[in-house]
Amino acid sequence: MTIVDDLKQTLGDIVLSGTDIGERHRSDASLTGLDLPKAVIRPTSSDEIAAALRLCNARGQAVVVQGGMTGLAGGANADGDAIAVSLERFTGIEEVDAQAGTMTVRAGTPLEVAQRAAEDAGFLLPIDLGARGSCQIGGNLATNAGGIRVLRYGVTRDNVLGLEVVLADGTIVSSLNKMIKNNTGYDLRQYFIGSEGTLGVITRAVLRLRPLPAGRLTALCALDSYDNVVAFLARCQRGLPGLSAFEAMWESYFRFNAEAEKQRLFDEVPPFVVVVEQDLLGNESERDAFEAFLGGALEDEIISDALIAQSEKESRSFWSVREGHAMDSQLPSLINLDVSLPIGVIGRFAGECGQALSARFPAAHVSFFGHVADSNLHIAFSDPDSDTETAHIVDGIVYDIVRRYRGSISAEHGIGTLKRDFLDHSRSAAELELMRRIKRALDPNGILNPGKVL
Repeated sequence: MTIVDDLKQTLGDIVLSGTDIGERHRSDASLTGLDLPKAVIRPTSSDEIAAALRLCNARGQAVVVQGGMTGLAGGANADGDAIAVSLERFTGIEEVDAQAGTMTVRAGTPLEVAQRAAEDAGFLLPIDLGARGSCQIGGNLATNAGGIRVLRYGVTRDNVLGLEVVLADGTIVSSLNKMIKNNTGYDLRQYFIGSEGTLGVITRAVLRLRPLPAGRLTALCALDSYDNVVAFLARCQRGLPGLSAFEAMWESYFRFNAEAEKQRLFDEVPPFVVVVEQDLLGNESERDAFEAFLGGALEDEIISDALIAQSEKESRSFWSVREGHAMDSQLPSLINLDVSLPIGVIGRFAGECGQALSARFPAAHVSFFGHVADSNLHIAFSDPDSDTETAHIVDGIVYDIVRRYRGSISAEHGIGTLKRDFLDHSRSAAELELMRRIKRALDPNGILNPGKVL
């Protein structure tokens, strides 16, 4: 009996094989996956996941967990010899505890669904990504996603209080803690957050909720230099107590996406554009103070122009330029790179990186944008003459410069397969060996997402 037959006999019709496997299971958003998995399991409970892993572990069968498939590092891609566990049916908000300020949620729940449930209960779930409509909570945790609210609320791991995880041998470890302070030995949740499905399958999480802001003020600011971007960030951190987002766009990125969205926001495209957002407490004077703050920055020539959104629609229009979804359809063979560097050197890095990429690929589109306040920079690269070697060459150019600046090759997208060969650019040999020891301890047969990260 094959492993697929064994799984079908044990789990029934939640196991798909052959022509029943849909194309969506071939690749994440990097579009680098080539093969459909051998079978797809679509569980609705932790017990079903545990039963599947017990069978696969006994057979040494590779298992890849799949969520919303919005990742950009190949981490959810399965080859033809692997079994995929899709969490798309394991969804739902199990509890909102208003007294504890927590939400207990199943791993397959789309992020936007969880955000709306929190809002309905009068809370904010601060994890927020551009892919909120399709990414899933389990994937957010498995990659330790960052997003646009990190400045105020931290990355995903900073908003998780408890986890339930199924280990490679089928053991269910349930630690659905609701307390902020819980100093009882090793913090086991942190082994799995950011592990990209290589150490266990995250099935449930207790997420920390925050008070729901009374509203938000959004401004789009023009700046003449990266030095002014850094100076403006420091000024915002001092002068805007509710600062929740600070997103920078270099000229070429802003120009491309503003034109794609058919928006003419400034008379001339400035060298840098920053989206600044502030959460409101509900005081009547907050908007006046926000306008006065921006006016002071203009007088001191930190910024050269500022547009304040007058409505939710106008705020969304600012964000549509920053999120840059038009690039996915309008730039062929788009490569999205995600790095992290000390804030003070990001400007120099971008200049050097842009020159190096343009020298090697003269016809390519190269542009930069990032969260900046959390050290994160994104690079959009598209070459009309791209071939199968282009991505690896681009990675080598960018990550060699990252290493010289002592940065990280992945700020928030994870390692997967696409960055695996460059992990030593940001991690020491001792760190890599410790990671391998943890992997061997928790997954001695190496069945969980093999070939990913390490």
